Amino acid sequence: MKSRVVLVAAPEPSAQQHLVDTLSEWGYESVCATSVEAALIEMGQRRFLVSLLDLGSHVGDLLRRLRTQGGSPGAIVVIADAEASARAVEATALGADDFLQKPFSSDDLENVIKSALARPRRIWERTVDDEARKRLREEVGLWRSPKMSEVREIIEQAARVDVTVLICGETGAGKDVVARAIHDASVRETGPFIKVNCAAVPRELLESELFGHERGAFTGAHQLKIGKFESADRGTIFLDEIGDLHPALQGKLLHVLQDGQFSRVGGRSTVKVDVRVLAATNQDLEQAVAAGRFREDLYYRLNVIQVMVPPLRERPEEIPVLVEYFMQRYSQVFRREGLRLPPETLQRLMHHRFPGNVRELENMIKRMIVLGDPLLRRSPLPGGAASAEENGTTRPAKAATLSLKDIARKAAQVAEREAILQALEQTQWNRVRAAKLLEISYRALLYKIKDNGLDRERRGAHRP
Repeated sequence: MKSRVVLVAAPEPSAQQHLVDTLSEWGYESVCATSVEAALIEMGQRRFLVSLLDLGSHVGDLLRRLRTQGGSPGAIVVIADAEASARAVEATALGADDFLQKPFSSDDLENVIKSALARPRRIWERTVDDEARKRLREEVGLWRSPKMSEVREIIEQAARVDVTVLICGETGAGKDVVARAIHDASVRETGPFIKVNCAAVPRELLESELFGHERGAFTGAHQLKIGKFESADRGTIFLDEIGDLHPALQGKLLHVLQDGQFSRVGGRSTVKVDVRVLAATNQDLEQAVAAGRFREDLYYRLNVIQVMVPPLRERPEEIPVLVEYFMQRYSQVFRREGLRLPPETLQRLMHHRFPGNVRELENMIKRMIVLGDPLLRRSPLPGGAASAEENGTTRPAKAATLSLKDIARKAAQVAEREAILQALEQTQWNRVRAAKLLEISYRALLYKIKDNGLDRERRGAHRP
């Protein structure tokens, strides 16, 4: 049966509520988003019958990014003021199916939805899917070491059969890429791929996130919510950090794996789904089972096929290829195509242990490009690990004082500060123009200037 879920993307609560109420009367379920980012996240997580976009001047940005990132928007209807006829033309060129001019009646809305649904599926949706799969094949193609060749063979075998797969390995080693590769090589490739980080969602919210809830199930549950399992129907759900799943939810997950059905939080009826489950962990689940933290029966249900992703330090021959790949990718993203990596920097990277694996290397290249620092002078390797190892010595105690999360957070802070400072200097400290350049709100920029200590008076600049 065709989905009856509609995306309502509108920053104004009154406009949003009017659309939701009208759609509810017609039997549609609504999912709301107040920004371009929120809309893209929703489109990436589920399929929509229709997307109603009342985002003003930002609608073009959403459609352009949707072309690049992919998603399931369904039929696209742009809502805009009478003065925005030029915007409607642009939106149509970018893939919108129809245009609804304010003010409009319920009949106008109903007619434009029917008209948009009657149009043939847009060709560029298939193009986006093909491009996404091509990028993925290129990423998997980076794994040229003997150990990763073995992983590729297991991926190909796992993709042929519709069973659960447990992906093990250290943080940042590439477990999510393995999961996506299995999905894209399977018969479910045209279905949704839904990722859930079991460690990132608070325990009290995770059950609702996974299985959804009925209206009135708890305080704040104002409308029915479709969970991730339901959104992944006829596709794949990837449960990352499965070792952190609370014991109370392990039993419910086991039930889904056994019977393919569950009940929403606060619901009495049973929801049946056709979902393939892939799980990943950086923990030793056998030890967790022995310690009573993880259900033994769930472990064996998940561990039908196991993929062990080796850490980057065990496949150093991949580092030059990964560096080249990340340099090309992020030089384009950050518009720094002229940056080149000196041979001495590559040698330092080859000798680094990379406790954060591929993710650490990726973030390091990002930071290098953003700071324009190919010699790693302004962003040295954590703990001085590279220079120590080049001299035949190691300093593990110092390197261990910072967790991977601390390293990533500090790197992100440095990169953000430099990017903001560059935008401010490029605009002669015109904060309005700098905010537009950085694609953030003016208020957010003021907060970040203060938070990063970039007070303009300290720099002796003149007020705009």
